[in-house]
Amino acid sequence: MSQTITEPNRGMRYLLFMGGMGGLLYGIDIGIIAGALPYLEATATVAWKLNAQQLSFIVAAVLLGSVLSSLFAGALADTIGRRWCMVLAGALFTLSIPVISLADGYTPLLLGRLLQGISGGLIGVVVPLYLAETLPAHRRGSGTALFQLLLTIGLVGAAVIGLTQAQNVDVATQAAAALPQVDRAEAVFAAKDSAWRTIFWICLLPGLVFTFGSLALKESPRWLALRSHGQALQHDQVKLPAARDSLASRRYALPFLLACLVLALTQATGINSILAYVVTILNQAGLPGSTANAADVGLKVLNAVMTVVAVALVDRKGRKFLLMLGSGCIVIALLATGLLFRGVESEQRDVTALVNAQVKNGALSLQFDQQQLAALGAAPRGAQQLTVAYAYGTFTNVQSRRSDDPLLPVMSLSREDTVSQDSVIGAFFRGLHLNPFADPAQARDAPLVIERASLGTVPPPEHGIKVALAICLFVAGFAVGPGVCVWLALSELMPTRIRSNGMSIALLVNQFVSTVIAAMFLPVVGYYGYSTIFFFGAGFTVLYFLTAAFLLPETKGRTLEEIEAHFAGTSAAKA
Repeated sequence: MSQTITEPNRGMRYLLFMGGMGGLLYGIDIGIIAGALPYLEATATVAWKLNAQQLSFIVAAVLLGSVLSSLFAGALADTIGRRWCMVLAGALFTLSIPVISLADGYTPLLLGRLLQGISGGLIGVVVPLYLAETLPAHRRGSGTALFQLLLTIGLVGAAVIGLTQAQNVDVATQAAAALPQVDRAEAVFAAKDSAWRTIFWICLLPGLVFTFGSLALKESPRWLALRSHGQALQHDQVKLPAARDSLASRRYALPFLLACLVLALTQATGINSILAYVVTILNQAGLPGSTANAADVGLKVLNAVMTVVAVALVDRKGRKFLLMLGSGCIVIALLATGLLFRGVESEQRDVTALVNAQVKNGALSLQFDQQQLAALGAAPRGAQQLTVAYAYGTFTNVQSRRSDDPLLPVMSLSREDTVSQDSVIGAFFRGLHLNPFADPAQARDAPLVIERASLGTVPPPEHGIKVALAICLFVAGFAVGPGVCVWLALSELMPTRIRSNGMSIALLVNQFVSTVIAAMFLPVVGYYGYSTIFFFGAGFTVLYFLTAAFLLPETKGRTLEEIEAHFAGTSAAKA
């Protein structure tokens, strides 16, 4: 039976709903860790002795999983079809939830997050591919943009879940205030441990809906045609190209390279890491506890609202205009955020010598209480934060403690906790000779060196509000431009002959950049401050603006075949 999509009908609405559900799962993949991370960090560092780099790996595991699945997503979609690939992606996401929520250590946490990432990588390739191949040209922009809209709604849902659990933790903390110190610490620990596990459990339902809902979809008509099933493609006057010229020809090379560049620059803005760490960022900027979670919800709602605006504009104003507008806003926002953090970081005191004097037998155990604050010469008023960057040989790590943390955990720097732990992610990067981290084996006999220790007053809430407003501009700019247009660039620029595998490789580049940034986030901010991350993103976003302005062709209103003809330089392309 041919699949004709020329007018709004029940079949199209269901198709768009399932495409949106794919975006919802992708958004949950990205956003769920933001609300869970503060509580996971508070409990895992105590119960399982996880360090900052391992926490970075847990965040980055989703992105690494996307990288791994992107390697074969296109070939898999060509082999088993777009529909069954979507079913597989949903099943993997569903499986990841109990693996994470029942985790009792680092390895199952990492495995569950990898499963989520593999699911996300499949969704990121197959869902936009499926929508592009089944929607007519005049609906392709807004239809594919619904994937991003539901992605933002997934982020909102994740943030709301995080806020609810943050409020529960605040209530538990207040209730435990009258208890003795040991009992209070146990009660707060239990509340935080329950919070991050519950956050993940709630995500089980959308995974089930997407998995079983994908079974009711029809297969992509272009895939059926490529598989010689004799399907008649009735919309867009589709004619599969007969040309079998070299894959290095202009027809294929230029759109492929341009799509890879756009996707790499999208992640170089730092969007995934900023969304994943936004609660932590706002805490560092001065917003307390649940206030930072509430601001996170506001950011995610803003992201969804601006995506609705982008959906309305993408087929009117075109892709180039939205990309230029969005990337311009991102540059301004990242520079403003970087300058705000630079102002705070410039007032921090260097206490490296004082901390280094407390190192004994190649280790350090430091209780960040009032007595320790006085020894470090802390300011008499306001909550204080101590950040210590240290190394065993070439293996480095960062730890931070705040004086207003009710648990007041001991800062313990030891070879056993720091060097003995290895990671499959670190091994993966070392195998590619691209590992941004040192090999733990090289640090087993090296002494402990305190490379940098800084002490400063936690910024006031007013500073946190300014940072939140700057990040609002960042999110709004991303939603209007790259957020919607990146999926269109991924699916529209690729010619039919290489579309599935080309999209797979382009998304691989996208996720590789995102993985590296996420894995390096905590170590970089520990050594060089948050301002460095934001200035870094601003520089790459300037390049993004120039790419949109001078290299990217306008694809609004063109069929996939007309876009391909543009790159081939034939007369079939529209003027």
